[in-house]
Amino acid sequence: MYRMRKTVRSLLGGAMLLLTVACGHEKEARAELDRARALYDSRQYPAARNAIDTLRMRYPEEMAVMKDALALMRLVERGECERNIAYCDSLIPVRQAEVEQLKQGFVLERDPRYDEVGRYVRPEHAVERNIGRSYLRCGVNEQGEIYLTSVYSGTAPINHTSLRIIAPDGAYAVTAEIPYDGGVNYRFKDEGRTTEVVTYAGDKCIDAVRFVDRVADGTRLHAEYTGGRAFAITLTDADRQAIRATLRLAEALTDIEAMRKEREKSARKIAYIDERQATTR
Repeated sequence: MYRMRKTVRSLLGGAMLLLTVACGHEKEARAELDRARALYDSRQYPAARNAIDTLRMRYPEEMAVMKDALALMRLVERGECERNIAYCDSLIPVRQAEVEQLKQGFVLERDPRYDEVGRYVRPEHAVERNIGRSYLRCGVNEQGEIYLTSVYSGTAPINHTSLRIIAPDGAYAVTAEIPYDGGVNYRFKDEGRTTEVVTYAGDKCIDAVRFVDRVADGTRLHAEYTGGRAFAITLTDADRQAIRATLRLAEALTDIEAMRKEREKSARKIAYIDERQATTR
């Protein structure tokens, strides 16, 4: 009988201890949740998110607290989205004004029959003004994707597929290789002359474009047409300035496009959060 009473007391003591520990954890979890809520109220959204993540890791067994933490996390995410939208709304007009200034030195090429997106090019790089000339042409589409085109004109084909831009000190940058496909790398003959046109877009040319942009004025740069028979040209000052101006316009257009996408993404997320909250009420 004595042993039975002792066993019962031990079991009751253990139960009380577990209850005390459980209550203690809930109290601590609630305190952590309150701290996260205070961070949210002060619009410290990244800190509030971190506090909620820590709470989830420390007290996963506190289901009631976890439910409230999930609801708070949705509010944090909504607050972040609202902040993103406000940021984009404030900067897009500023960047757009810069684009309008930068576009003044360009013409927009767009055939409505074939092109969904137009391309900005410098007037001096218009095709009709460079017939029979080997040169580099740079442009950017309306969404901010820059491209570099190597044009070759000569009596015999060289079958080039890429470019290497070289400075006098030996520094250089290269484009990606574009195999002949009759599209972005195409060739034709007319009245005994061969023309080759290879276009490197986006990541396939950006290193070469930025290299031209970085090299100081007055430095002679050579463009080697590689992948076939050896051929090289010297970049004119006008061509280099056109490449630099195109890069500035591309950067501004890319920023606007990225902010518009971020704004749309944030708006969609707010709609999703609001829908979820409405269904859980």
